[in-house]
Amino acid sequence: MDSNATITSRRALLKSALVMAGGAAVSACASRTIGTTMASVAPAPARPPVPPAAPLNQAPRVAAAARVTPQGIRPELFKRATAALDRHSLRVDTHDRIAIADFSLPSSEARFFLVNMGTGEVETLLVSHGIGSDPGHTGVLQRFSNQINSEATCEGAFLTADYYVGKHGDSQRLIGLDPTNNNALARAIVIHSAWYANSDMIAKHGKLGRSQGCFAVGQRQLAKVFERLGPGRMIYAAKA
Repeated sequence: MDSNATITSRRALLKSALVMAGGAAVSACASRTIGTTMASVAPAPARPPVPPAAPLNQAPRVAAAARVTPQGIRPELFKRATAALDRHSLRVDTHDRIAIADFSLPSSEARFFLVNMGTGEVETLLVSHGIGSDPGHTGVLQRFSNQINSEATCEGAFLTADYYVGKHGDSQRLIGLDPTNNNALARAIVIHSAWYANSDMIAKHGKLGRSQGCFAVGQRQLAKVFERLGPGRMIYAAKA
């Protein structure tokens, strides 16, 4: 019996030794696996420095440089027109030429100025004002209005837009850029030619006929206006 007990005890010890050895082997494998995995993972590359954000585009101030007022245009009006060009410079694509309508002058005088901003050269044309701006047809603009159906001329800066053929023939749409004329597109305030804006009206009647608020020029002058302005330039209309 002692012999059997000894054999049993030895077997138990051997089994325990095998279990412990197996555990050590598993632990060693796991350790080697973890070590191998960690060694195979490359370190993350350093992130490149983030460049500083680009500054927002600033409105070009092409009209801010000191200029001699073009001949025939009131200095205070030209100053207001160039200030409007600066104010709307991100909306107005092209700044080489502008038009200024001086409605302080009667319709019998050339009061639509095509200005070359680079050379200071000026071309002057007759232009009509709206019926609603001169109900008594005195030849002098009495008031501006931005109201729909007012048939009046409106003041402020306009952007010349696309061409089309309408009831007055070849015409050019205008976009009002100021609160005083922002209904221009809805009111169909455009540039067009008209017989009542021809120069012979001055000899016959001492004044031009009236539009429905549009910039109506003489029939022989429309092509020049289109050529000088084109789309993307500014017209500034004012009286004071």
